[in-house]
Amino acid sequence: MNRTELTEALARSAGMSRADAALAVEGLFDPRKGVIARALRRRRTVRITGFGTFVPRRREARIGRDPRTGEPIRIPAGTSISFRPGKPLRETLG
Repeated sequence: MNRTELTEALARSAGMSRADAALAVEGLFDPRKGVIARALRRRRTVRITGFGTFVPRRREARIGRDPRTGEPIRIPAGTSISFRPGKPLRETLG
């Protein structure tokens, strides 16, 4: 499902206009201004009860290997995001 499909599904499900649904989707998921992205940038966990949890994880710098040459390469430290589905979501997915 892409953003447009999500917006249309939200509009149908909530009985709202597509414009209002687009604002809601943008407010939650926009990578720069969205509520979820802002919280994750501040290293805060986003827990949506019944759905799941988005957790920022810090990865330390490490040495890896170039798969083509086998030479060691430095992999810089960074932050990744993990998602853990909540129990109700896991149960509905089987």
